[in-house]
Amino acid sequence: MNINERVNIVLQGGSPDRIPFISRMDFWYEGLKFQNKLPDEYAEMSLNEIHRSIGFGQEEWRMPCAFRYRNLELLVTRDGQQILHEYEPEIEFFPDLWGIIPVNQTGETVTELITPQGKLECIHRVVEGSLKAGTTRSQLVKPPVLEPDDFRIYEFIIEHSEFVPRFEDFYQHADDLNGSGFLVPTVNRVPFQSVLIDVMGEIACFYALYDSPELLERMLAVIDQQIVELLENLSGFDYPYIEFVDNLDGFMTNPRLFQKFVSPSYQKYAEILHDQGKKLGSHLDGNLKPLVSLLADSGLDVCESFTPTPMTDCTLDEAMTIWESRPLIWGGIPSYYLEERIMEDEFQRFIYDLLLKVEGRPIILGIADAVMTDNMIGRVEWISRQIEALAN
Repeated sequence: MNINERVNIVLQGGSPDRIPFISRMDFWYEGLKFQNKLPDEYAEMSLNEIHRSIGFGQEEWRMPCAFRYRNLELLVTRDGQQILHEYEPEIEFFPDLWGIIPVNQTGETVTELITPQGKLECIHRVVEGSLKAGTTRSQLVKPPVLEPDDFRIYEFIIEHSEFVPRFEDFYQHADDLNGSGFLVPTVNRVPFQSVLIDVMGEIACFYALYDSPELLERMLAVIDQQIVELLENLSGFDYPYIEFVDNLDGFMTNPRLFQKFVSPSYQKYAEILHDQGKKLGSHLDGNLKPLVSLLADSGLDVCESFTPTPMTDCTLDEAMTIWESRPLIWGGIPSYYLEERIMEDEFQRFIYDLLLKVEGRPIILGIADAVMTDNMIGRVEWISRQIEALAN
């Protein structure tokens, strides 16, 4: 079996010939490339070739659709220079504009969202530290919704969006991995996480919870309707899995907020996707200790990039005990153990113990949140060899 087949079998509840071992390594690759520190043996290789050479599955993300935003004028300037001006643009991730905001050099990007109802503005910044770390997202300095009047403008933008399928592009990109990886169909965050992280930011969102609850809940309902439309339009998308990029953390989205805003969303969206024969996952790389028991009954099928102690408070044992049936764990190996400061014997002992714990259990092992620039790539290869040895 190849890695793609193994991941698909586990997602469907089956048992492949060995545990799938797969994660993102683009942070490591892009960050070291920026610093001119890629190891000599990999300097002339593509990321896909490196994954293949060390026996490590390549996880990639791609959205299988977009939305065309009617009656919207998009104006993007970087350090005072206009770089994009488009009317009724097609956008995959809104409002963070992933793939539109430049992230390959330092600087500040100002985005104007101009509508008949008024104008919103957001500002993103890229600093050198982000480039050294290989991250592919900019920092949100000013979110688009801050004042009461901004709510209605944002709702107007969402209400005038139209679904645009990009299924064939997705299939082609998945085929290009040629079995050596798994292309994750990602969609935007669930409404509350979208507002918390991208639309308002944490501080403004928490104030709105108490000062303007009616405005906030109306905007959440508008975003929810867009997501429902998106998921229903994925009925013709021939793929077994859909993942939200929620970046959930139990400190910011505490149990009370999770139960009120997030769990109902997961349950609704899971029902839509299950009727299509698809599984629902979410990228949950934060501290899940406060939420671990609630996630078991949330409707979520997969917890992708599960990041246990010592990087968070939640242990793998705790999650495995509570999540007997679901969500499926994807991740489980903290990138912490790949750092040079961790002694080799401590690293190997952790991996030996981990492989014993997960033996016979449906799981997709991976480096959580991802392989980072300060990680030793030789240790990733060593893990791959141990998994292969167990299978033989």
